[in-house]
Amino acid sequence: MLMPLIQEPTSPLRGELAPDLIGGRSAVAQRRRFGWGGTTRYGAAVAAFALMPSVASAASGEDFYKGRTVTMIMSADAGGGYASYANAFSPYLAAHIPGKPRIVLQFMPGAGGLRAMNYLYTNAPKDGSMIALVHSSVPYAPLYGLAAAKFDPRKMNWLGSIDATSGICVAWGTSKIKTWNDMMTKQYLVGSSGAGSQMETLPMMLNKLFGTKNKVISGYKGGNEVYLAMERGEVDGRCGSLVSSINSTRPDWFPQKKVTVQVQIALERDPAFADVPAVVEFAKDAKTKQILQLVLSPMAMDRPILTPPGVPADRVAVLRAAFHAAIVDPQFLADAKKQRLEVKEVSGEKVAQILANAFMVPPEVVKAANEAMGGSGGAGGGG
Repeated sequence: MLMPLIQEPTSPLRGELAPDLIGGRSAVAQRRRFGWGGTTRYGAAVAAFALMPSVASAASGEDFYKGRTVTMIMSADAGGGYASYANAFSPYLAAHIPGKPRIVLQFMPGAGGLRAMNYLYTNAPKDGSMIALVHSSVPYAPLYGLAAAKFDPRKMNWLGSIDATSGICVAWGTSKIKTWNDMMTKQYLVGSSGAGSQMETLPMMLNKLFGTKNKVISGYKGGNEVYLAMERGEVDGRCGSLVSSINSTRPDWFPQKKVTVQVQIALERDPAFADVPAVVEFAKDAKTKQILQLVLSPMAMDRPILTPPGVPADRVAVLRAAFHAAIVDPQFLADAKKQRLEVKEVSGEKVAQILANAFMVPPEVVKAANEAMGGSGGAGGGG
């Protein structure tokens, strides 16, 4: 059996693998940079978080994490946008956790993201030493009744999401697919990592609800391989939450018009693609709009980070506070901008609420949404 790839993220403070994940700076410099010791930004974040004993949480967290290695499970492969986010963010997350643990990435792609979520729910240690960055649509798999989903996302501990986004369909510049009208009248070959992946469910949804002529070509390992297939002319394009992925891994594609955008899979237009229609504009009735609202809700929590169920509450509080402190860290935001990574903080509580709302949607709407996605909604895939 192939073992998942384990990798230490590249430090944004030095362009190399950093064993302490904060750039190999001296202890004094580290305390000065991140404020450990005297007046701590971390301590302020913990004090502001929730209504629980922050001092006890900080002490417990520091005792637990000092000198420890934390594993971040990845539901995507090593070459895509999710890996870019993990490599950029995890050093800052580690730096803001008391005790400054090392964070290493463990890539566990497969089954549209379900492999990683199932492992996290059933086999991962539940002491706070393992976290995960997963595809945002994977938590919806149980809602849609996917038999392979052996988890309840409402029992997970959501630390937050690094971004919120909308979806698009793109095609390589030499493809005959240029516009929404082309998607309605010509066969559009899109790559996918397999049944249940967002790369597959969204094109199928467009076929079902609007009559597009999308044909899914499955079997690619992840989103990065689909991008390469586009360049080779094997497929026309790809659909999904792609903007940040393309900006971070193919930064020349949009500015140099190497790809065209046919439609925004969104409830409203993103100003960055103001001339491209949002799919909701083609919805002819209220039921179609309800289906779209459910199908597109994962995009409101595009890069979620979580722990398994059962992690002690004080450690979850520490990790949530560290998440917030890291995502507003000016150095992280500067590094993210350099790497063309979109950052829109979504709190852990907000992620949990998005999921709770989805699981309260009337069954007939869930059924219709699942049928629109070919009966395999609620998995991710890609990168």
